[in-house]
Amino acid sequence: MSLPHEPTQAPLWADCRILPWTAPLTWLRAGWGDYWRAPGLSFIYGALITVLSAMVSWFAWSLGRFALLSLLLSGFVFVAPLLAVGLYSVSRDLGNQMQPRLQRSFELARRMIGQAGVLTLLLLVVLLVWSRAGMLLYALMPVQAGDRGALLELLAVGSAVGALFASFVFAMVAFSLPMIADRGVDMVTACLSSIHAVLRNKLAAMVWAGAIVVLIALGVLLGLVGLIVVMPWLAYATWHGYLAVLDPTPWPRLQ
Repeated sequence: MSLPHEPTQAPLWADCRILPWTAPLTWLRAGWGDYWRAPGLSFIYGALITVLSAMVSWFAWSLGRFALLSLLLSGFVFVAPLLAVGLYSVSRDLGNQMQPRLQRSFELARRMIGQAGVLTLLLLVVLLVWSRAGMLLYALMPVQAGDRGALLELLAVGSAVGALFASFVFAMVAFSLPMIADRGVDMVTACLSSIHAVLRNKLAAMVWAGAIVVLIALGVLLGLVGLIVVMPWLAYATWHGYLAVLDPTPWPRLQ
């Protein structure tokens, strides 16, 4: 007598492909094509992200209070994933030979509110630990007035610690949000999948991180107006990076 078939349990993270270091250039090329295949939606999302970025920058400059600033940043961190999911919806529709619709992208973003909340909590925990690490470092390495050597040492160690936290955040969010927008998977699994993919593709991940920094810096130098193009472009490129590096087949595709 045969035993009843037991459903296969989904893994803790998705398998990933090993890509060359030049892979991000392909993602950027594909993302650029998506931008101009849906210029209207791209402009709307880009303008919205630019306005929110300008508001956060202005409040951060004017408030100068850690508690209020933390509250403001937490709200922005919560909204940003929803905007990103809307942009991933555009690339997803284009890949499925469908006409992207603003209403459909908003609907997907609405369904992702709970997962965005999980990501917000994860990022806030990292932010708080990062902040505490900086305070602890300053307490352990006091700098006397005029002691240039001690100041340089503090800056070097602080930069190394900050780079470690920034690398962890980047690995956690590099491909997790597109996976959430595409598959019925929880945020923790998506973050683990993203970290796994980044660790297995270190050179490509470094090139991708560098491209993100350079393009965002260029957008900011253009008076934030450049972000209208840069942010949707990067979101579309991230979608194509997710498709290239992760294998999400164990999880059902969102309809």
